[in-house]
Amino acid sequence: MTTKLSLANLEQVKKTAGVPSYSRTALAAGIVHFGVGNFHRAHQAVYLDALFNAGRDHDWAIVGAGVLPSDETMRVKLESQDFLTTVVEQDNNRTGAHVTGAMIDYLKPGDVAAIVARLADPAIRIVSLTITEGGYFIDPASGVFNPAHPAIEADGANPNDPKTVFGLILAGLKARKERGTRPFTVMSCDNIPGNGEVTHAAVSGLARLSDTAFADWIDVNVAFPNGMVDRITPATGPREIGIVKGDYDIEDQWPVFCEEFKQWVLEDKFPLGRPALETVGVQFVPDVAPYEHMKIRILNGGHAAIAYPAALLDIHFVHEAMEDADIRAFLAKLEREEIIPVVPPVPDTDLDDYFKLIERRFSNTKIGDTIPRLAQDGSNRQPKFILPSTADRLRRGEDVVGLSLVSALWCRYFAGTSDSGKNIFFNDASADRLHAAAVKAKDDPTAFLALSDIFGDVAASELFRRRFAKALRMLWEKGTRATLRLYLDDRLAD
Repeated sequence: MTTKLSLANLEQVKKTAGVPSYSRTALAAGIVHFGVGNFHRAHQAVYLDALFNAGRDHDWAIVGAGVLPSDETMRVKLESQDFLTTVVEQDNNRTGAHVTGAMIDYLKPGDVAAIVARLADPAIRIVSLTITEGGYFIDPASGVFNPAHPAIEADGANPNDPKTVFGLILAGLKARKERGTRPFTVMSCDNIPGNGEVTHAAVSGLARLSDTAFADWIDVNVAFPNGMVDRITPATGPREIGIVKGDYDIEDQWPVFCEEFKQWVLEDKFPLGRPALETVGVQFVPDVAPYEHMKIRILNGGHAAIAYPAALLDIHFVHEAMEDADIRAFLAKLEREEIIPVVPPVPDTDLDDYFKLIERRFSNTKIGDTIPRLAQDGSNRQPKFILPSTADRLRRGEDVVGLSLVSALWCRYFAGTSDSGKNIFFNDASADRLHAAAVKAKDDPTAFLALSDIFGDVAASELFRRRFAKALRMLWEKGTRATLRLYLDDRLAD
């Protein structure tokens, strides 16, 4: 017999899963978090739950917030189970479930007054974000905040009726400034190099459209710590809901599945204080950049590298891609020969050992991570995870055979069919123009590279254009597997 997840049912739930040792009535809000998706609930919320279980810092509970229609779906489901989440950690050698209770409320998306009022509350000392790589209004090629984006222009023209997360943050900061309340810290938890600096640019850049003095105040008074976050967290679907019900007898409308591994590295820039996260495994360092580069280039770049050959070969799960000898060898050669050599040194870290850890994590058969998840949103991910390594090698006068192949595989994927002829369903805000460019690129490879907002200066490299064109031609003429083998045999270059 299954038990509906709720505070009232925790005694029954703890027969099959860990439950909070703290009383929810003892918690008080200290954080507003925008973007209550699976990653947040498997990462930041898990760290805070562990801290609360240790009897520490109960005044740092989370209040959720969102701006998208999909956020309302999550809010309703979580509210129905008292904002509890079942987190299932899966490794090849063990699986376990525990319920987290670090979230105590979730503000209704679209209720600007309620969100701004909570942001203005002096008890809120941190506002955190997981809004995806594409949520920061960055020009992909330059990496610079784009103030001309229609959503940003709209909030700039109507700062009292914000529709974006940054508009809401600005409204909250303005209310605190007017009341003489010190500003909260804004903490990004997204996979973006210099995510604190990027967030600062978005918040200050939006403010500058309507109030330059306020923007100047933000630049001086608001902290935006950089951070690196890491935990592989697949999407939730009927499979995951069924496992929680079948294996743990828990009815959770939106459980979270994740790997056992997790990492969080942060700059210690929190003027109003912070939870003692170092006691539960968070690393506080003076400079996050080396850790960011390592993770984004090696792990996220690795995901981006295997996503498209796997999709073209009709492979669904990430661990199945790693079981494919050609894809696994492609990833290893690419990482060791082209990506890792341009990753700066990381304190107390051997990059080859780090890559071996990544291989093991990608090979996790239990987690159920999918190739469609890795392949989504490439228009935002490729410029952040792959093309920076390409640009670095080109600046150093080094070859880019493998990295050009990654770009060609992405182009071939966006032509719309796998090697077997199956239709590919895209999940990308720029899908229409990517598809149109990819179809043209079959005969004219420069058509895809002409997406200058994505490829930027990389497309101006004669070497990159030549390598890309050769790889794309081989993919069309010989297919994905044969092209991978040409690369592995060092026969893809001219």
